[in-house]
Amino acid sequence: MILDLFAGPGGWSSALGVLGVRDVGLEWDEWACKTRAAAGQLTVRTDVARYPVGPFVGRTRGLIASPPCQAWSMAGKRLGLVDQPLVHAAVEDLAAGRDTRKRLLAACRDERSLLAAEPMRYLHALNTVGEPEWVAMEEVPDVLPLWKQYAAILRGWGFSVWCGILNAADFGVPQTRRRATLLASRVRTAQPPASTHAKIAEPDSLFGPGRARWVSMAEALGWGATDRPVPTVCAGGGPGGGPEPFPSGSRQALAAARDRGDWLPQHPAAHVVLEPHTRGAGWTARHGSRAATAADMPAPAFTGKAASWRWSLRSNSQANATVRTLSEPAGTLFFGHRANECTWVAEPVVPQSGPLGDQGDRPDPIRITAREAGILQTFPADYPWAGNKGQQFSQIGNAVPPLLAGHLLAPHLGVRLDPDDFTLAA
Repeated sequence: MILDLFAGPGGWSSALGVLGVRDVGLEWDEWACKTRAAAGQLTVRTDVARYPVGPFVGRTRGLIASPPCQAWSMAGKRLGLVDQPLVHAAVEDLAAGRDTRKRLLAACRDERSLLAAEPMRYLHALNTVGEPEWVAMEEVPDVLPLWKQYAAILRGWGFSVWCGILNAADFGVPQTRRRATLLASRVRTAQPPASTHAKIAEPDSLFGPGRARWVSMAEALGWGATDRPVPTVCAGGGPGGGPEPFPSGSRQALAAARDRGDWLPQHPAAHVVLEPHTRGAGWTARHGSRAATAADMPAPAFTGKAASWRWSLRSNSQANATVRTLSEPAGTLFFGHRANECTWVAEPVVPQSGPLGDQGDRPDPIRITAREAGILQTFPADYPWAGNKGQQFSQIGNAVPPLLAGHLLAPHLGVRLDPDDFTLAA
């Protein structure tokens, strides 16, 4: 079997499903388990730190682990960094067959910190019978020193190991999500997958095709990808979520336009320019071309009393929040207590000459929906997220993007990854 520790709502499992394989996920969160059940994924609802390893010994081909990152993440208090020496001590002890977790946990500032050592408990037990064949782990970038400790131990057990930082955008995910990644194998040389995308598209060469440009939010969501002018929605129109921030008439006009598949959040004087982006033939056959150029979009209008706006995604309400336009990938999506702060915001497009005009008609910010956030994580548009909005957002922010997971897992499974199989907006 393939064992998935801290399986969450199914990022790794979704990737394995596309690759034709199933895993068994261990997960504690009630709503993540319900999401996995609705998605048809095998799950044991349990505390990974308490579950015995015995049932998996002699039966495990691959081990996946994405421990909770709240204690380490830039989005939280980062007490995991204070606890780091204790976590390193736990990993060293568990690798030697000594279980000192109870004593070390009592000294931790954040009780979740020690969860990052749990994969070693499983690895040590499985290693006694020469398992697993391969390992794949990911966490926030600050955990890289811990992954290097894991790597040194696994090499001592006969694994080939690579660990480093990967940017999800380099693999077709519409999000510049950077993660510390560890890949290990007993049967092949461990190395990172070849990136398929870059910030700037690369031309083909004698050595093969160049990398495509990073996938933008507009492309992933299917917004503004038509060859005709997009319809105008009443000021304030845009994706929903939470209390209505604009008149219900705008919502109805928006819904009708979005259902037709030709909607782009737009102020009457707004315009968005998207660079061309090429997808594979299979993806294009299913979804149509989503490349759009400046010539395809309505011309901007600049007057003394009208501003031109473009929609961007703001990660939270803090002054230093990441803000990305629709023609770019999103910043790293994280939610937690900030679930209602990730919003679409209208920003002025400054003309090359002439006055910007009166900005008093700026559209109101509009909260991102769980469906949109899931798509930006490369989950299918119809993924069955369980729970209320906060519970759904929490699952999405903690999940591994399935497309990135697919790139990491395909070599271990000996199968070819077809990115066209990871559909986005529908």
